Amino acid sequence: MLKSRRALLFMPGDDRRKIEKGAALGRAEPGVDAVIMDFEDGAALNAKDSARAVTAAALRELDFGRAETWVRINPVSRDHFPEADLEAVLDARPDGIMIPKVEAAWHVAQVSERLTQAEQRNGWEAGSLAVIAIVESAVGLVNIRDTAENAPRLVGLAFGAEDYAGDVGAVRTAEGTEVLFARSSVVLHAKAFGLEALDTPYTNLTDEPGLIRDTTTALMLGFTGKLAIHPGQVTPIQNVFTPTPHQIDQALRLIRAHDAHQAQGTGVFAFEGSMVDMPMVRAAQTVIARARAAGIAASQE
Repeated sequence: MLKSRRALLFMPGDDRRKIEKGAALGRAEPGVDAVIMDFEDGAALNAKDSARAVTAAALRELDFGRAETWVRINPVSRDHFPEADLEAVLDARPDGIMIPKVEAAWHVAQVSERLTQAEQRNGWEAGSLAVIAIVESAVGLVNIRDTAENAPRLVGLAFGAEDYAGDVGAVRTAEGTEVLFARSSVVLHAKAFGLEALDTPYTNLTDEPGLIRDTTTALMLGFTGKLAIHPGQVTPIQNVFTPTPHQIDQALRLIRAHDAHQAQGTGVFAFEGSMVDMPMVRAAQTVIARARAAGIAASQE
């Protein structure tokens, strides 16, 4: 079943008060789907140790409600592996680890090895700790297929537009045409390998109409969720990724009509003035899957 990860909210890993706010959002209704405690950009260089201690304590002590708990560690590279990040938090059992600046499958493999060790050490179910990889460089995009294809713990690919644009020398615009190819490539490879596609954050915190437009574009491109950098972004993002009652009703009626025609031996058929074939049926099924993940479809079926 599709897991609801519509909005994933970053919180600085060294700020207990803000993490508590994220946990409260997880307990609220409708709440936030996921809280990410951040050791990378969200923690200054001299605050990394504090972030590890604060986040580990928060994972052990706070009730995050229905929200998943994620930790974004520092990047993996040939010169550095964030061993201290993982040692600090894995035994406190977050739901998953988010890896920034992933450029090769071995980045994920090395982190996954530590997750396997934590599961064995604590007697947890094998594979229960998940991974999301953020693609945010030219090399990461070139190698995205290998990463998506060879990382069994991977549940999602996320796109980081700001770092990607800086890496390739692109100029960021409101329209986002400079990152459209990369953005679409993340969706393409996520869907090809059965992963969730998570869109880049919208950085203008005072522009809610722009956030809604950008999130709607992400939905149209095929993304299943979006990274958020402020609590005020959560509701607009989750609203866009949640099918409306009208969309759910229309999808259910189309699926029922398809099933009825199939029972009669009819393939393509007319539905409310349009010809319907399997791609349209699959689109309707996707709407219902997103609704079920958000917990709102069952009563209408």
